[in-house]
Amino acid sequence: MEHTAHFSRSLSLPLMAAEAGPAPSSDQSAAALPRWDLSALYAGMDDPQLEADLAGTAAAAKSFAKLYQGRLNSLDGGQLAQAMSEFEEIEEKLGRAGSYASLLFAADSSNPSISRFSQSINERLTDISTDLLFFGLELNRLEEADLQAKMDDPALARWQPYLRDVRMYRPHQLGDDVEKVLLEKSVTGAQAWCRLFDETIAALRVTVDGQTMTVGDALNRLSDTDRGVRERAGKAVGSVFEGNVRLFALITNTLAKDKSISDGLRHYARPTSSRNLSNMVEDGVVDALVSAVRTDYPRLSHRYYALKAKWMGLDKLEHWDRNAPLPGCEDRQIPWTEAKSIVQKAYDGFDPRMGKVINTFLTSPWIDVPPAPGKSPGAFAHPTVPSAHPYILLNYHGRIRDVMTLAHELGHGVHQVLAAKQGYLMSDTPLTLAETASVFGEMLTFQSLLDGEKDPARRRLLLAGKVEDMLNTVVRQIAFYEFETRVHDERKKGELLPERIGEIWRAVQTESLGPAFNFTPDYDVFWAYIPHFIHSPFYVYAYAFGDCLVNALYKVFSEGAPGFQDKYIAMLEAGGTLRHKELLAPFGLDASDPGFWRKGLDVISGFIEQLEQAEHGA
Repeated sequence: MEHTAHFSRSLSLPLMAAEAGPAPSSDQSAAALPRWDLSALYAGMDDPQLEADLAGTAAAAKSFAKLYQGRLNSLDGGQLAQAMSEFEEIEEKLGRAGSYASLLFAADSSNPSISRFSQSINERLTDISTDLLFFGLELNRLEEADLQAKMDDPALARWQPYLRDVRMYRPHQLGDDVEKVLLEKSVTGAQAWCRLFDETIAALRVTVDGQTMTVGDALNRLSDTDRGVRERAGKAVGSVFEGNVRLFALITNTLAKDKSISDGLRHYARPTSSRNLSNMVEDGVVDALVSAVRTDYPRLSHRYYALKAKWMGLDKLEHWDRNAPLPGCEDRQIPWTEAKSIVQKAYDGFDPRMGKVINTFLTSPWIDVPPAPGKSPGAFAHPTVPSAHPYILLNYHGRIRDVMTLAHELGHGVHQVLAAKQGYLMSDTPLTLAETASVFGEMLTFQSLLDGEKDPARRRLLLAGKVEDMLNTVVRQIAFYEFETRVHDERKKGELLPERIGEIWRAVQTESLGPAFNFTPDYDVFWAYIPHFIHSPFYVYAYAFGDCLVNALYKVFSEGAPGFQDKYIAMLEAGGTLRHKELLAPFGLDASDPGFWRKGLDVISGFIEQLEQAEHGA
């Protein structure tokens, strides 16, 4: 069985907000922005309750194994349902401790005490989980007819979605001893390499214009209004990555090989197959998405960036121009209070029930807002456990993209709150659907801003900004997916030199962004900082999946479909209990339809067409 212990629930990672803009201005300094309070989980690393929970779950796991190991086949439906409830209770305790350690580390991975604490917690949780490993393995050894007979008991029928998902891994399950070894060695294997990556990125410093800063702050300069600043920042970041590229290549090669070994043992057809399975989406659906986006590169990204080069008066764009503000774009800092108001208004306008949940996030210490040394770059929402509440990490720099990131992460937060009713084991949503609420929240916020803007020039800038965000979400992420696919495929033949990884990176960027760009050699190392490649291989296509899905979903909403809000909230409340076909059916949508992805991409193309018409009219 593919062991996906719930204590290590992945943080929900959005697009890298590290490219969002310059550092906060003095009126919204980091010290003035709110930090989260993790006491809903534990009061501190030395909280006695944490030790009590770990000791208690360790004992409970051993008792659980003693009571049930080797006996699942003999249990009736009611007894198996009782075992499921006990298993969930133990897993949620593990999830609480794991979430606390993960969030502490994300807020300051440069702190040696926190780093040591996080590693210690991970090791203890892995030790405890070895006593629980048998449960999923034995569930998968139950014959289908026997399980269906047990399922006649209504108490067990409640667990059908979880059992369905666990048993998807039956063809890939290994022997009990092998599964146990793989689990126990994970803390010194892939997890250790991920930790090395995180700590390396957090410790790196870049010097731009005589100022020493973190990688995240340096990447923010790539959105500066001054092209000279962008160029110097891009070259400085490239220089630092180049100086560490052999380490990043070693991490990448090792994790790719580790995955290849695991995939081979489990008989997965290709590197992305395990991700697709965990996302509960068919290989063919993902292939159709990737093919549709790559086919549309010319009418999407190539077309838009040609416009952008013209607007900027350039024959060619450099990589540091990709997220450059457009001419006429105000370099206005948006205070945190205004950002909250913008997003609150958008969600309230859609449905007061959504607005109420958003307000709880914005008025509670659930969001860690300011950039800080050692803090994870970008942003994420973490569901933690149903008995607590989600937390959101931001790196807020006061630009419109940061407002959209807030809207994005609050969408995740709403989804996680609404799905919590399904319980710890069934509230998690596959990545392909986990981005639905977040991207929908971005669209609500964008449309709210666009509807309120009457000045044609400002509307054009808003529209162009939205197109850039959508291209980052769809085109850039599919390019990332293509990069991962080529790296993992080539790694099967042997270790890749850093130069070869750079060649693959440049090739996919050239293909996806098009002839408007001139890529200098220093860009060949920019693959090194993307955390998705390290923590969640092939995660990235979920962004494109979610964006195209939301475009189609929003079209249904904008056309006035009756009862849309009720259906939408019900979809979020379902958590992981339903598959994409079941969730989209009430809206008349089907992701397996070959034309589905074209509908989503047509929305982006339509926005670009509006920009072209405005340009022609000017």
